[in-house]
Amino acid sequence: MLIFSPINMEVKFELNQLEKASLELKKNINHNVVLICGEMGAGKTTLIKELLSLMSVIDNVSSPTFSIINEYSTDKNEIIYHMDLYRIEDISELDNIGFFEYLESGKTCLIEWGEMIEEMIDSEYNKFTIAREDNLRIIKKNR
Repeated sequence: MLIFSPINMEVKFELNQLEKASLELKKNINHNVVLICGEMGAGKTTLIKELLSLMSVIDNVSSPTFSIINEYSTDKNEIIYHMDLYRIEDISELDNIGFFEYLESGKTCLIEWGEMIEEMIDSEYNKFTIAREDNLRIIKKNR
């Protein structure tokens, strides 16, 4: 049961429809910086893994929960950054690892828990929220 609302991009889907939902998400990305928000267990990492597959990433994709930033290559030799801010306790930690330079690199940056730094982003960005509703997931474009 994939339900798509094109007005403010909202997709309701079952987990076995993740590829189709991710394809809709990909179509609605028009900036290099992409925030993926949602509560713990909503499926942010799973969604990003599928999105990276659709973006032709050739590397093994894993969660950057402990490393904060993972770098992946695509089959076109492009670089995509996957970031997870869950373990960040103080925003100054991001300065210490050059986080904002990644955002300014012009390369695609997919950021889990991106709401933590939303007010600090100087460039244009997209924001999506994923939520659980019974056996469904809902992805909404917020920006």
